Amino acid sequence: MKIKSLKIKNFRNYEFLKLQFDPAANIFYGDNAQGKTNILEAVYLSGTSKSHRGTRDKDMIQFGQTESHIETIVEKNEIEYQIDMHLKKNSPKGIAINKIPIRKAGELFGIVNLVFFSPEDLNIIKNGPGERRRFIDLELSQLDKVYLSDLANYNRTVNQRNHLLKEIGFSGNRESADTLDIWDLQLSQYGSRIIERRKRFVEEINEIISSIHQKLTGGREEIRVIYEPSSGDMPLEDAVRRNREKDIKLKSTSVGPHRDDICFLSGNLDIRKFGSQGQQRTAALSLKLSEIELVKRMIHDTPVLLLDDVLSELDKHRQNYLLDSIHDIQTLITCTGVEEFVNHRFSINKVFHVHNGQVVNEN
Repeated sequence: MKIKSLKIKNFRNYEFLKLQFDPAANIFYGDNAQGKTNILEAVYLSGTSKSHRGTRDKDMIQFGQTESHIETIVEKNEIEYQIDMHLKKNSPKGIAINKIPIRKAGELFGIVNLVFFSPEDLNIIKNGPGERRRFIDLELSQLDKVYLSDLANYNRTVNQRNHLLKEIGFSGNRESADTLDIWDLQLSQYGSRIIERRKRFVEEINEIISSIHQKLTGGREEIRVIYEPSSGDMPLEDAVRRNREKDIKLKSTSVGPHRDDICFLSGNLDIRKFGSQGQQRTAALSLKLSEIELVKRMIHDTPVLLLDDVLSELDKHRQNYLLDSIHDIQTLITCTGVEEFVNHRFSINKVFHVHNGQVVNEN
């Protein structure tokens, strides 16, 4: 799987940009705030329909413009795909695959598998559970269209249920509570499937992460990942029913996949709460490297890796391990200077200098 080219118009700080990528390593270097990350964001957006930053469509359109266009050429199994995405200020985005418009963004998933790795990901362990849920949802949505559908339906159901809970809580009209049965049933059905799929994902990660973590720590530490449902050992349907009165008082749904978490253990130590900063960052690096390997196994191909200024956050040992692990996949890397690679065996195939929304190919 390879991304061959990217063309963007009126996106972020780029009025127009056209790039041809090497099938291996592509380096984008330059000072901060010049537009390096915007290139990776456009690639990620074209493969997932969402910004890795969680940014709204209209906020990615260049200032003073009403529309933005991204065109990405992808090669997969010797077949070429053209992905076109139109972002609009006042209406939903338009997406076309090989110039045929698609009705749902979910139809885009699976054409290109992307793994995005930024300095913020190194905090995924110590940050709140929302970060860890987002990690698992972004990856599973690319790999499993059933999961993507269940997640969309579940989120819609939670929103509808919360709206009804607020209505009951503010009005005191207990008769409306009977309507909760409908939403409780849907929430339990979609939520249970999401939980089971997440648990399988965590099991698959566990098969990979242990050996990676041992190598990163020189064999000194082990790691284990555990899925923690907010419903505990209780079936979700029972937990939702038991918490109904509490939810009415809180005017919010208190149990379900939107409240779940992932635990990282080193022996009996909960790394999230009691691990050192070094342990937390190493666990996060192990998790991202496991994600790359898991995608390889599931799609029987290599994903495209987007590395956003991560090397500067790692010591030499972890830099070497990361670069050795990705030599066989197409990678787009941003950094402040190519000297970061001088002491590494990592082969650089194409170098781009980024300055103030302009990109120059230097080789």
